[in-house]
Amino acid sequence: MHQLVGRLNSLDPQASETLRIVSYFDVLIARNAGLDGLLRGAAVLSGTVAGAEIRGRVNRRDPDGHTPAEAADVRRRSSHRSDGDWTVWLERDGEPGPDDEMIVERLALGVELIEARRRPEHGLDAIIDAARPITERVSLLAERRIGPATPVRILAVPADAPEVEGAPSAIVPTRYGLLRAVLDLYGKVTPPEPVGLGIRVRADRAPESWEAAVVALRLTEASVPVVDAADLGAMLLLAQAYDPRNPHEDVRALAGLDRRSAEILLALVEADSLRSAATTLGMHHSTVQARHEALTHALGYDPRGHVGKMRYIAAALLLRLTEPLPPLRWKGARRVSADRSPTSGGR
Repeated sequence: MHQLVGRLNSLDPQASETLRIVSYFDVLIARNAGLDGLLRGAAVLSGTVAGAEIRGRVNRRDPDGHTPAEAADVRRRSSHRSDGDWTVWLERDGEPGPDDEMIVERLALGVELIEARRRPEHGLDAIIDAARPITERVSLLAERRIGPATPVRILAVPADAPEVEGAPSAIVPTRYGLLRAVLDLYGKVTPPEPVGLGIRVRADRAPESWEAAVVALRLTEASVPVVDAADLGAMLLLAQAYDPRNPHEDVRALAGLDRRSAEILLALVEADSLRSAATTLGMHHSTVQARHEALTHALGYDPRGHVGKMRYIAAALLLRLTEPLPPLRWKGARRVSADRSPTSGGR
């Protein structure tokens, strides 16, 4: 994570700060921080008072973790989010800070998750939780009038993506941070991009669809904003069995390449010959040959050989599941991506 932030900072300082904010709140939520913890985190990151009103009760914290002595003033709410029974905000005099919108957005997601856990009835997050007994999940499906054999598909989108009208959704903690799960019953849901489409399964096997959707979302990029897990075939099994906390040496080798080396490696794997790769890269044949030899030594296998190509393809897939990718940022109804890490061009 620190290496990625450092690389991002040299490319786009704002993207680096955005990733730091997202990671900060993800850690708080993963540790089951309560409302006070979330408000203190928001206050520290923003350098000003953070507040929340939930079902009529107001809580506020300053950057020192104290409750401000002065009363809350709606006119000082520089940035805020509301959803039903709750509202969160930051308090400033004058213009919002450059990171206020992102901080409030992540604070709102944390409060939404806390509220979902508080409710006695469980939502979609419980239906896709593989740790829950199947009898409990079937009972929850019945509450929604969904039979256990009903075909369903779960979609994965970024946590801060807008909710899809008419489609149940829930914020869910994953090993890749917070994501939003969306239930697609009839194949007519059109979620915002990027989106990972899970495999279609019986409703009582919804966790399998969710796990596949998370993998698919990780494989999206600017040029491919929609990935269907069903299109991955046997590669989906490889991805689901992979532990990103313990990367294989082939994955570590790819992650260590700079952008240009990654581009050359990709050309070597895809080209019919070294001369063809040289033409694609606009480089001299002898230079490409030398780079091929150097890459073979660095990787520990020949990327142009039959087995080597398979190792590269597998490692490139798993690298996408290993690195924390720069978060996408909403601008109105559209979404734009921060610059990716130097090795992303070769995946």
